[in-house]
Amino acid sequence: MHKYRNALPQTQGGLFLSDGGMETALIYLQGVDLPQFASFVLLDSEEGRAQLVKYYEHYLPIAIRRGAGFVLDTATWRASPDWAALIGYDRKALERLNFAAVDLVAALRSKWETDATPIVLNGAIGPRGDGYKAGRMDAAEAEEYHAFQVGIFAKSALDMVSAITMNTTNEAIGIARAAKAANVPCVVSFTVETDGRLVDGTSLRAAVEATEEATEGSPAYYMVNCAHPTHFDAALERGEAWVKRIKGVRANASAKSHAELDESTELDAGDITDLGRRYHSLTSAFPSMRILGGCCGTDHRHIAAICEAVSPARAA
Repeated sequence: MHKYRNALPQTQGGLFLSDGGMETALIYLQGVDLPQFASFVLLDSEEGRAQLVKYYEHYLPIAIRRGAGFVLDTATWRASPDWAALIGYDRKALERLNFAAVDLVAALRSKWETDATPIVLNGAIGPRGDGYKAGRMDAAEAEEYHAFQVGIFAKSALDMVSAITMNTTNEAIGIARAAKAANVPCVVSFTVETDGRLVDGTSLRAAVEATEEATEGSPAYYMVNCAHPTHFDAALERGEAWVKRIKGVRANASAKSHAELDESTELDAGDITDLGRRYHSLTSAFPSMRILGGCCGTDHRHIAAICEAVSPARAA
């Protein structure tokens, strides 16, 4: 069933990749319509599932060629009750589609996994509200709200769950507590503004440390996502205990602010080569960061460039 739930291989060392900006790639590169930016709707049709498989299979060969591991996310970032209701899905339908998301990635693991490339199945959980605006829930309310999706994932073949694009500590704490109660490993990934702080002004350090304290250190590790490296590299401090808990990065392609990206009508793919160099600098300065992927505006080209920058292919 859940192959790695009791021992996540990415916590043991080695390079692990993940995918890029799923929603932006589906919309701008594959021409798919995503109401409310919700990719889970694609799970409701054979054509939609084929689009997701096409998307995922741009990335998995990169890991196979390099012998890197892969953390494979479900298409469920917005598959929670409030977002689903906006699109016309009730909780019963939402439960079905969350399970369908797991079935899809489990089938991909069966097809692609090798001894050199372990594939970890990860349940993606997004914020209840807009990822670019601060939420208003306290930790208890967040735990209650997200327990619905966490509970589905706990009964599935997933190895772990991730709270992705968290912009408040309360919501991160709530998801981590829900996962701990369900006995599922959880990762917390914060997003920051151009000043390296959460949208409500909390520093990245304070967010990690507050989550650690409130959850008794239950998250498997932390990540930073949905921000360009220039937005958060100055917020990191070498040798600090809290930074060592950050094991991964999923940066945006663009150096634009969240507000600018929110108003954009075109994809900003940024400078792919430069992004790879910035990942190399990050991983050189902070060796604990070894789970690498992308967020808004990135696609398989960015992931290939990042992989090459941090782990160059050896000459034959």
